[in-house]
Amino acid sequence: MPPESTPPATFRIGKARTRFFGLTLDETIKAFFGGNALMAVVVLALITFFLFREGFDFFTQNQHSIRVYREAGLEFVDYIRQQEQDHTALTRYLSDVRLRTLQHFTGHEGLTLAEANSRLEGFDAFAGRYGEAVDPLRGLVSELTEVATEIKTKYQIIEDMKEKRRQLLAEGKTAEADAVIVARVDFKTELGPLIATLPAYKETSDQFATTLRETLALAPALPTPELQKRMERFRELNSDYLVGFPVVLRQLEEWDYTKPVPAWHAFTGFIFGRQWLTASFWQDWYGVVPLFVGSLMVSAIALMLAVPLGVGAAIYISQIASAREQRLVKPAIEFISAIPSVVLGFFGIAVLGQILRTLSQFDSLRWVPGFPFAERLNALTAGCLLALIAVPTIFTLAEDAINNVPRSFLEASLALGASRLQTILRIIIPASLSGIVSAVLLGLGRVIGETMVVLLCAGNRIEIPDFTQGLVAVVQPVHTMTGIIAQEMGEVVRGSIHYRALFMVGILLFLIALLLNFLAQKIVRKYRISIG
Repeated sequence: MPPESTPPATFRIGKARTRFFGLTLDETIKAFFGGNALMAVVVLALITFFLFREGFDFFTQNQHSIRVYREAGLEFVDYIRQQEQDHTALTRYLSDVRLRTLQHFTGHEGLTLAEANSRLEGFDAFAGRYGEAVDPLRGLVSELTEVATEIKTKYQIIEDMKEKRRQLLAEGKTAEADAVIVARVDFKTELGPLIATLPAYKETSDQFATTLRETLALAPALPTPELQKRMERFRELNSDYLVGFPVVLRQLEEWDYTKPVPAWHAFTGFIFGRQWLTASFWQDWYGVVPLFVGSLMVSAIALMLAVPLGVGAAIYISQIASAREQRLVKPAIEFISAIPSVVLGFFGIAVLGQILRTLSQFDSLRWVPGFPFAERLNALTAGCLLALIAVPTIFTLAEDAINNVPRSFLEASLALGASRLQTILRIIIPASLSGIVSAVLLGLGRVIGETMVVLLCAGNRIEIPDFTQGLVAVVQPVHTMTGIIAQEMGEVVRGSIHYRALFMVGILLFLIALLLNFLAQKIVRKYRISIG
């Protein structure tokens, strides 16, 4: 009886090649892994396409938003509002001077709080008059705000009616669409009362400047040279402030609501904008600078802590530790990466943030910049936790780089009489430096893309830290690019400008991660070539 032929879908063991559906085993394995690689490329391409498709229209919408901001007169009012806000900032500076003077009286001179406040009565009268000087300007801003808000609201209502009419026409309801009356905003007529207030603003501004000069002439003397120096600085800031009054007047006189908004303005407003303000009755702003600075700050703090720990641990494990220590320490470090980031975030809220704040209150640590501080959730807390996340990545890759150094380098150095420490510092580390730098870059990519830890522990204040205070900035609350996406994406309307703005933040993160990985791969390739 002739033997039956073997079906194509079975394996035939022997010298002949094993086949599966007509393919050899080698060809099957190659097809499997090649298909997976192709799938990874396709997924990456789809993610890239989706990000740019959802986010790219942001610039068109942002340009339209800025145009409405100008046409409705909000830009006109904001020129004056900025003048008011600058005065508010100067008032805060004056309040800081008072606080320092109070601390001098109660601390260095030993006065009671009541006695110190009594000594400050002249200063309080001066500060009160200075703060009240802006009231006429503030009242004018309030009136103009109502006018501009009414114009913008009218415009938005008309736009909503247009959208309703478009939807009815799309549904084939022509009769109902024709019944929707769509008016048109006559900006020239609507802005008439706003522009007519220009003479009143000029009179108010002149009166405001005169009051400030008269008030500054009554500034009291302060008890110490350091405090007096701060008061002199306050006078200088006011001089600069008063110089800006004619500039504001010229901006108002030259303001033209018909001036077009160039497309590049929408781009630069996002890339260089210093405000991320959403759901505002006045105007939404989408400037990524405070978010980028927050991400950069916490990542820098994390790397400052993680690089010495990760690289140091890699050197110790690969060059110094015994086999028993390697079996104990290496898995313990790598296990950190298995801890969920949300658990680390809870740890930061409940434990680490409180510990750092408590330590900052110790008198023996008051020499540390920023100590004491009150905010337990800040850039420092988030940076410490991100360092913990980055250590396993840096440790693993740095250890691989060190282990890849040819053993002949080590043996030659020891044979020439060098000590173990000299060999590590002058032979092993320089030879593996490219791999270590690559590990650091990948660690940076790991922490800059982290979400839950920064969302829970960074404080989520959308504001650029005050770097004029030096290292004090690290204990100030910040917000990050990943945090803003996680916090706001669930609340936005699909297709809105806010929705598009969050995708633009995602694109920026994507490009940063791509750049970091590209640099890391270039360094690794250079490292492998040099070793080879």
